[in-house]
Amino acid sequence: MWKAALVLYQLLAMGQQLWAQDDVTAGPIIPQDCSLDCIRKGGPGCEYCRITRADVNRHLGLNSMGVFGSCIPWPCFELLGEEDPKICQHYVQAPNDVNIEFVHEPNPKSDTIVVSWKPSYYGITFLRGFQVSLQALGGSDVACQLFLFHRNLSLSASHAQRVYKSDPFPGLSLGSQYAVTVMALPVPEEWERFYHSKIFSTRSCAEKNGLEECKKDWYPKHIEVQQEGTAITVTFNLAPPNLGIRSYFSMCYAKGENKYTDITPNSNKNKTHHSYQLNDLQEGTNYTCEIAANEVDAVRKTFNVKVMHIQKEGGSSRSVTPSLTLMVPLCLAMVVIFAVLLAALTRRRPKLQMEKPDVKSDIIEQHQDSRIQEELMAFPRNRLTPPRLLICYSSYDGPSHVKAVMQLGAFIQEHMATRVCLDLWDSLSVAEEGSMAWHCRQIRESDFILVICSSGFNHRPKSPEPESDNKDEEADRGLDIRYNAFSSDVAVQLVGEEVGRAKARGQDLSKYMAAIFEYSEESDIPTELRLVSHYMLTSDLPLLFSHLHGMALHRPGGYLKVNHISEEAFTKLPAGADLQWAIYEAGIAKRAKRHHSVEGEDYTLKKESICLRGGPQPNKSERMA
Repeated sequence: MWKAALVLYQLLAMGQQLWAQDDVTAGPIIPQDCSLDCIRKGGPGCEYCRITRADVNRHLGLNSMGVFGSCIPWPCFELLGEEDPKICQHYVQAPNDVNIEFVHEPNPKSDTIVVSWKPSYYGITFLRGFQVSLQALGGSDVACQLFLFHRNLSLSASHAQRVYKSDPFPGLSLGSQYAVTVMALPVPEEWERFYHSKIFSTRSCAEKNGLEECKKDWYPKHIEVQQEGTAITVTFNLAPPNLGIRSYFSMCYAKGENKYTDITPNSNKNKTHHSYQLNDLQEGTNYTCEIAANEVDAVRKTFNVKVMHIQKEGGSSRSVTPSLTLMVPLCLAMVVIFAVLLAALTRRRPKLQMEKPDVKSDIIEQHQDSRIQEELMAFPRNRLTPPRLLICYSSYDGPSHVKAVMQLGAFIQEHMATRVCLDLWDSLSVAEEGSMAWHCRQIRESDFILVICSSGFNHRPKSPEPESDNKDEEADRGLDIRYNAFSSDVAVQLVGEEVGRAKARGQDLSKYMAAIFEYSEESDIPTELRLVSHYMLTSDLPLLFSHLHGMALHRPGGYLKVNHISEEAFTKLPAGADLQWAIYEAGIAKRAKRHHSVEGEDYTLKKESICLRGGPQPNKSERMA
């Protein structure tokens, strides 16, 4: 009997697996056009519905989408929970396998995507729908889509293998980064692991439309180099006429020399290719050359040119042997001339040694510096991804100091090949995890930690004493200051503990760094961070780059020069100019704050001296009375 039951159980299990496979092999689930009334009544044809903004506004009675930026967790109780509130009280975990699919977009200047995902096993029985949001990184534009199941639908575990899709998100800028978030509904009371976010980049113009249709991304694909004697001829393909590119340029580098060539083809002779010559190139030298359209931010094509030695042949194939009678007098004359010159030089040499050349030292140094050759250096290949840098700071020094920290992070991430982690850029994760948990995780996962030291680390904020009318407002402001200062103090204490622990174990301290801006002092660096490397910004940007990438700035016979981050060159970049201006404004704000504090101390001292004298002295009429 038990054997028959066991066989029946195995058959049922195999049948369930086959049913699950059938579900898996089914196609993706596409949203349907249906209304909220159909979903709330559980009618047929409302299994997976798109909910429009008009439906939500009609049932809520206000334009909530416009008020909250069109992207907030959906109000479950208002839409589905009036008859049965229990339907909104269950926890559903975040979806899995979030993918981005590019679809056809007729507009050549934009892109369109569709998001797909799979629901999680956990809480799938209570799953009521999904909300998909799309936001441009660095921008404020947000697009949201809401999808709901009808109230009588309860998904089984096999549906965790089904693929759900969103509606298309059109009009995305080419070559831009976006963050897509898929949220499982209903949203739980504990905000943890209920959404899945993914960052992606839209296709470039060349990837979507082809290189021949993109003026900004176009570059010559076919380049041919030929050498005839001392002339180097380069032939390349021209841009299509529809792009409107009329001129090009070429640049060749070798041994510290740069050869620039302007190229203006004549389209009447040849509309597809053009040839130009490279002049004044040294024989036996390898040149690295670039060619591009003469447009702003044009893509450059790199190629190599090797100038071969020219073997010069004699003017006549027949060797004419001069007669011996002519050779002997000629050789004797040359010997006599050589002897006379040697005697003259021998007499002249002592006089030259007695005279000390009057050459200025700065000319000698300039001549020596001019012989230093520039050489391109590549990044070390032992790191596949850019280093991850966590920046800690104190918000007690005011918004100008915080702005300077943000501009520093933006400059490092844009021009120093480093991924920067800053709590102000990840406010959602900080709010979700908590400031201390977020900093602990970043300290563990980051490759380097940079603490921007300022006078705020030496202060402990005091709770304000609210007065009469603005009591609540001042209390809220004091709470915010205490929270920010507490968060920054905790982060610095965590870093200090990590430094002390690594020092006690004899571990490498290169992970930790301290830095101050020009308006701060070295005394602002906490004692626990005196053991690590510290820098003055912005003058030490090259040293900071060397620390982050492990590249020596100096070596025998040369030094490392990184474009755009030297003290003179970084201000030429927009991000560098913004950083310099932010540091300047922060310095002015700090000096003004210090001036007001000094005036306050003087006023306090005067008030205390009056109190010690027994109050203000009466005038003559008061004394007579």
